[in-house]
Amino acid sequence: AERGVDVDINAIPLDDEKSYELYASAKTIAVFQVESSGMMDALRRMKPTCIEDIIALVALYRPGPMENIPAFCEVKNGLRKRELMHPSIDHILDETQGIIVYQEQVMQIAQEMAGYSLGGADLLRRAMGKKIQAEMDKEKPKFLKGSADHGVDKAKANEVWNLLDKFANYGFNKSHAAAYAVVSYQTAWLKANHPVEFMAGVMNCDLHLTDKLAVYAEEVRRGLAIEIVPPCVNRSGATFSVDEGRVVYALGALKNVGVEAMKLIVAARRADPEDAAKGDKPFATVFDLARRVDLKRVGKRPLEMLARAGAFDQLDPNRARVFRSLDALTGYSAAIHDQRASNQVSLFGEAGDDLPEPRLSPTDDWLPNERLTEEHKAIGFYLSGHPLDDYMGPLKRKDVITLAEVTARAERAPLVAKLAGSISGKQERKSARGNRFAFVQLSDPTGLYEVTVFSDTLEAAREHIEPGTNVVLTVEANMEADQLKLLARAVSPVDTVAADAGSMGIRVFVDQASAVTSVAALLEKATAEAKTHARGPVQLCLMAPDLPGEVEISLGERFHVNPQIKGAIKSLGGVVAVEDV
Repeated sequence: AERGVDVDINAIPLDDEKSYELYASAKTIAVFQVESSGMMDALRRMKPTCIEDIIALVALYRPGPMENIPAFCEVKNGLRKRELMHPSIDHILDETQGIIVYQEQVMQIAQEMAGYSLGGADLLRRAMGKKIQAEMDKEKPKFLKGSADHGVDKAKANEVWNLLDKFANYGFNKSHAAAYAVVSYQTAWLKANHPVEFMAGVMNCDLHLTDKLAVYAEEVRRGLAIEIVPPCVNRSGATFSVDEGRVVYALGALKNVGVEAMKLIVAARRADPEDAAKGDKPFATVFDLARRVDLKRVGKRPLEMLARAGAFDQLDPNRARVFRSLDALTGYSAAIHDQRASNQVSLFGEAGDDLPEPRLSPTDDWLPNERLTEEHKAIGFYLSGHPLDDYMGPLKRKDVITLAEVTARAERAPLVAKLAGSISGKQERKSARGNRFAFVQLSDPTGLYEVTVFSDTLEAAREHIEPGTNVVLTVEANMEADQLKLLARAVSPVDTVAADAGSMGIRVFVDQASAVTSVAALLEKATAEAKTHARGPVQLCLMAPDLPGEVEISLGERFHVNPQIKGAIKSLGGVVAVEDV
């Protein structure tokens, strides 16, 4: 609606090619009924091309009927010859590749083969569905006689009866399956044709379910290659929204933050509080925010989460300073809003305008890894970067590869590989033999994954397998039904592996002369404190309008650099970027 696109969801075409491509490629995260890994596997095998395929899958994907999914898929895609039953009823099973899937097909078979009336066929369906043996005993001779009267030999009629009897254990009502399938198709159509709006809507449905938001954010960024605008008091709404083809992260999706409190910020941002159509007047500084929003009504905990998430970055890029100044800012805001409420007017203008701005807490900003840790506390997952970003260079020298690389290689053949990961969760279980094992959820800069850790590895590395820790795992990787399966054989702390890789080489881009002194001082200090003699090349690239171009200065191999030092250099004022060399 915001883009002037009016969608009548009940009038969308049921033959949309993009929707069936989405199904066939199993890009069905957030698509109704087909989100599970098992459903995704079935879709890859089936490669659906019409709504009837989706209806059949909904009916088949249950205990019992499931065993027919491989046959359905193979017949549909020409990998297996369809088994014909009898000329009188084969047409009834055309849409389900020769397999009895629906209760309605039972009724049609009874009508076509044995001459049942519609009411009689329904009685047969009910008797079979409820497994009423006495009723079944009455129906069998009737079915066989009717079949004989229609020219079907006794052996074939018995064969079909036995198929119907077996099917009755798990027959599904086609009308029910169709209703589910149509809703599934509608969500698939929306995702295929309006992915940004669809994902924003889905994320709003699960606004406070962090685990689901993490999966959806991963799908938005990597699965659909759509940019996410990070939380920002000047750009975000209280709920997820869309802006120029991007998903704008919701302020109300942060942990311990209420949507109603965030609406106060969004309302105060309006150029004209009475007229939303006039657009926004962005907050200029944290003091401007404090004057326009009653921060006491927002609450201390939500403000802390906003600071941790970087929602104030446009007003002050030093997150640590804002975080430690929240009490002073809230007091300042309360005094202004109290004066306005009491209708006191100062000599200098609007109530509260003459109150002096508080002094912000003088403090250095969090280091990059600290920023990510604090961001994780507010968002629940890593959005602006990843704790392993600075480690990937040295880890590569120790043959550690990314999740994306492991997946690509496992698609060709099983392999043993080294994989880095930041642990987000762990569930321990006990096997039938009494041995403990664990499912561990991790992420690296290329995606989310899960590993199984058996008892011997779990006991040897238990201290390292805790949420919040960064590790390097040796894993056995293979693809099972297009799903990556990982089994951990060894686990080590990432710092131990990175240290063993020796010193890093870096190229530092700076656009302020003062940054050169800061970088040099940090390198000297880090090298003096290093417990290893490993040294790597360091280059400074000076960028300034009065220079003829980039001026590169080599500092030789005098300094020790590791991922933490690289991260610390990144956070220095005047440093534009840091690259591995």
